Amino acid sequence: MTREVAYRIGVFLIVFVIMALWELMAPRRRLTVSKLERWMNNLSIIAIDNLVVYLLMPAIAIKTALAAQQHGWGLLNNLELPYFASLVIGVLFLDMVIYLQHLMFHAVPLLWRFHMMHHADLDIDVTTGLRFHPVEILISMGIKVAAVAAMGPPVISVLIFEIILNATAMFNHSNVRMPKKIDAFLRLLVVTPDMHRVHHSVTIRETNSNFGFNFPWWDRIYGTYRAQPAAGHEGMTIGLAQYRDRSQVTLPRLLVLPFVGDPGSYSINRSGMEPPKKRSS
Repeated sequence: MTREVAYRIGVFLIVFVIMALWELMAPRRRLTVSKLERWMNNLSIIAIDNLVVYLLMPAIAIKTALAAQQHGWGLLNNLELPYFASLVIGVLFLDMVIYLQHLMFHAVPLLWRFHMMHHADLDIDVTTGLRFHPVEILISMGIKVAAVAAMGPPVISVLIFEIILNATAMFNHSNVRMPKKIDAFLRLLVVTPDMHRVHHSVTIRETNSNFGFNFPWWDRIYGTYRAQPAAGHEGMTIGLAQYRDRSQVTLPRLLVLPFVGDPGSYSINRSGMEPPKKRSS
């Protein structure tokens, strides 16, 4: 096991356990589906994703950063910047790329088909944050490799970014309750669970908002930020309108969802009506 893999697994286990315990002690919403049933599906998908990446693209982003450094690829490898500045720019650039990639997966019909697996979860919790179709994982990795080669960030910034992305994905998908004042402060720095939960609303306009994973700034800069769901966090419906039956989102059906499933009307150019305003809970 390489040091990079050990770091990622270590952080994953720590954050996963912390968020899972927090969900048990202070849940934000009442679950509509058995946690055991959903976790069996979600953890199986996560295991498949990691197997696919390990077999086909082991540590490819780190290897690309090393190659870029050795061969002088990328913008940062051709600018005389302080190392710390390159490190920070590298992390911020990769995070913006992930934001734009997420936007693209909602805008391009073919890519949306693969991204549907992530949104078809009938509840949202710590496991949802890592539940993606294996094909989406491979496409995402290809985009990340291209971004690393183009920008040439330091190797350590790629490692830091991947660890942060993994941790924040679990954090901001978690079904946890926190005081509103703390949430208001944290969402100036990081995407919080209440901020990202809006993105998993069944309402189309809310689904097409809050695309950020790590940092919240891109949504504000590009005009895709939505503070709260219209029905409130406890009243909103999670998932996709066309998949409301538990039998539609079992593991075998999720794996074939992009190829035989109904994509619905969730692409960005079909925003739908603005939902009626209700007091947020």
